[in-house]
Amino acid sequence: EKTLRRPWFRDDEQVFAKLAASAAMIVRDGGHVQIGGHGQIQGIQCHWEMWALASGGLSNFEVLRAAIISGAQAIGYDQDLGSIEAGKLADLIVLDKNPLDDIHNTTSIRYVIKNGELFDGNTLDQEWPEKKPLPEMWWWKDDPEKLKAGN
Repeated sequence: EKTLRRPWFRDDEQVFAKLAASAAMIVRDGGHVQIGGHGQIQGIQCHWEMWALASGGLSNFEVLRAAIISGAQAIGYDQDLGSIEAGKLADLIVLDKNPLDDIHNTTSIRYVIKNGELFDGNTLDQEWPEKKPLPEMWWWKDDPEKLKAGN
């Protein structure tokens, strides 16, 4: 064989499951594991991190705990973030499918609640306290000259 990578990495070349198995050992021994982004594509990177952790043997519940409360604890903000409790900030997502059944269901986002406002998870149009469409973003413009001018 001239190369092992046809067309891409083989399963035995992936490191995620091995790293995630180490994370599972840490959790099972009473330690804490969190997810984190490393410059991957925004919006999906946290899902990839969760899915990778699940590949090492953590239960879906343990993965969600690592993504939610353990991260808040690690940065010292668990008094404000990471769980639904009176007095805490209530930015959250509402899913269509249960991630405890399948961790990949974390992408089935139906609603986003941010700063007391409700948004559609597919369009990010505001649904409450008033209905209004997502404003046009500057990067949606097709005209490169308008982009240069910042219009």
